[in-house]
Amino acid sequence: QKMMKDNNLVRHLDACETMGNATAICSDKTGTLTTNRMTVVQAYVGDVHYKEIPDPDSVPAKTLDLLVNAIAINSAYTTKILPPEKEGGLPRQVGNKTECGLLGFVLDLKQDYEPVRNLIPEEKLYKVYTFNSVRKSMSTVIKMPDGSFRMYSKGASEIVLKKCSRILNAAGEPRIFRPRDRDEMVKKVIEPMACDGLRTICVAFRDFNSSPEPDWDNENDILSDLTCICVVGIEDPVRPEVPEAIRKCQRAGITVRMVTGDNINTARAIAIKCGIIHPGEDFLWRIRNEKGEIEQERIDKIWPKLRVLARSSPTDKHTLVKGIIDSTQVEQRQVVAVTGDGTNDGPALKKADVGFAMGIAGTDVAKEASDIILTDDNFSSIVKAVMWGRNVYDSISKFLQFQLTVNIVAVIVAFTGACITQDSPLKAVQMLWVNLIMDTFASLALATEPPTEALLLRKPYGRNKPLISRTMMKNILGHAVYQLTLIFTLLFVGEKMFKIDSGRNAPLHSPPSEHYTIIFNTFVMMQLFNEINARKIHGERNVFDGIFRNPIFCTIVLGTFAIQIVIVQFGGKPFSCSPLQLDQWMWCVFIGLGELVWGQVIATIPTSRLKFLKEAGRLTEKEEVPEEELNEDVEEIDHAERELRRGQILWFRGLNRIQTQIRVVKAFRSSLYEGLEKPESRTSIHNFMTHPEFRIEDSQPHIPLIDDTDLEEDPALKKNSSPPSSLNKNNSAIDSGINLTTDTSKSATSSSPGSPIHSLETSL
Repeated sequence: QKMMKDNNLVRHLDACETMGNATAICSDKTGTLTTNRMTVVQAYVGDVHYKEIPDPDSVPAKTLDLLVNAIAINSAYTTKILPPEKEGGLPRQVGNKTECGLLGFVLDLKQDYEPVRNLIPEEKLYKVYTFNSVRKSMSTVIKMPDGSFRMYSKGASEIVLKKCSRILNAAGEPRIFRPRDRDEMVKKVIEPMACDGLRTICVAFRDFNSSPEPDWDNENDILSDLTCICVVGIEDPVRPEVPEAIRKCQRAGITVRMVTGDNINTARAIAIKCGIIHPGEDFLWRIRNEKGEIEQERIDKIWPKLRVLARSSPTDKHTLVKGIIDSTQVEQRQVVAVTGDGTNDGPALKKADVGFAMGIAGTDVAKEASDIILTDDNFSSIVKAVMWGRNVYDSISKFLQFQLTVNIVAVIVAFTGACITQDSPLKAVQMLWVNLIMDTFASLALATEPPTEALLLRKPYGRNKPLISRTMMKNILGHAVYQLTLIFTLLFVGEKMFKIDSGRNAPLHSPPSEHYTIIFNTFVMMQLFNEINARKIHGERNVFDGIFRNPIFCTIVLGTFAIQIVIVQFGGKPFSCSPLQLDQWMWCVFIGLGELVWGQVIATIPTSRLKFLKEAGRLTEKEEVPEEELNEDVEEIDHAERELRRGQILWFRGLNRIQTQIRVVKAFRSSLYEGLEKPESRTSIHNFMTHPEFRIEDSQPHIPLIDDTDLEEDPALKKNSSPPSSLNKNNSAIDSGINLTTDTSKSATSSSPGSPIHSLETSL
């Protein structure tokens, strides 16, 4: 619920802590790093490159008319620009944001797209080639009044320009557009736009004769020989809070990678504005071989340096996430978070350790595949998720640090005191109260600490995060030593210090003693002040930092202190307490305050000096991996490959059962022909198992596919059941633990075609 206030709708609770240990974030650009409010800021129309919106009078009338029609018709009719909700605000963009930017360009040219749409409603559109990640363009065909056809097309400039053979000149007339003209235009217009962080869109058209009608299914021929109308540069401003959020991630040891469909120059410019890369950095690599296949080895070489993935498809995003997760380039497995909003982003969101879906622009499929939904589609909300994740982990560690200290001291005091003095200084009801302090109250107090910016000042733990670090072990043992020393001092010499009767060796059913009450009260006071120490688990000295930002913690500490006063002064026999004098109370509080001073002493001791803590706080190392996971032939396979191998295993088991049935028939036949001469062997269709005999054998580990008694009954099979000397690594059956080998050492006899056994074998 608290994360929801920070625009993080958590669907899977375990994703919170996982996000706290993320080492990489693969983020979309549009809408996440940028505002997703597209605006045309530059245009190339009539052989002129305008650095700002051109004046309508400077554009040829014919070109302007074509431009308005091309944008109005060749856009989703659900996309529109609405008046602002508040006076003085920006117009509202509804629908596809890129198309909204183009429609806004029409309005900036003092034109209106609504009359065009009213003249040619959506149901009159003759043919529509919708936009997709492969086509990178959208085209719409309309029927002209004279029966001819006109197609309007728009899309990525470098793709659409390759299909243009003409371009409208300054007079609005088409002229030849040669490849060298295109190269010059790319160099002088498109690349400068892209370097300014603009997305370049080319708008074009083509006319078709009515007779014969073109083959609209032949898309390659239809989408060619176009006439370029204009090229526009659309700006999607970077969110103002994103650069600072990315700096926080980088300071926290998290690598941010931008995944976008823009071209390289646009992606580079946006990445520089966001702070993902810096000017002059080399970030372009190939991850495909000559055949176009993606190689994990190449991914391993480049992903540590990769910051921007341009002209990417949803498949490329999944490849990047899978490549980073599967990489063995670094010692620890990377924890990867990824953002997605489209239906095709589902596999990447599922593959990632934490998937973020966009709450505004995201599809239902993306939201279902995600772990956390960003309700504001903002990258800075991901940083807040990192803070909450680390805070959840720290809260668990704080509670463990406090509880283990209380447990160690309470168990040793209760057990040792009972053994030495025949009576525990901590009574049963008192232990229940201590239990309440160290379990319920402590968990509420320490687990409700709000996240702070300081959580982003340390590197992530990755997958092998230690639950109890060496610093925590030092704190636990240090405070336990302090508490045990004072408790045992009070137990054996406390009556002399306070000049009171000793509580040791008291007769059964004797009234509560001041001696043991002081011990109980001192023990609780030390836990209260140690609870303040437990707020810090990384060796920080200022344990009071931010304490008043957590009212629950302050309430529980003060409330526990007040209840302790009531228990000691008025608990009486039920709590085995005797009322204490003011000076005795002051001593108990003073010893409790000593916990804070002792905590500073512990903080000054370097953890590296404590040799016995060298192995503390470490999780599974490489040498502790089970042997079955170290087999060099074992490779990680995905779900589809597992299903394939499972099918192969079932196939081989089926063959094995047929073999077993044939052996049964042979045994039956041998008993039938006992004492008679066996018929001569003849080849028949059922002998495929015996000439040569195919046999299924198990490779290590041994997986029995048939009953062991079958091996005993068939000496020949038993004889040849040894594993092969060499294995083919490319054989999927061998990878699954099954070997298919041939045995030509013996031949089997077949029944004569006329015998009844022959028909039985054939049916089997």
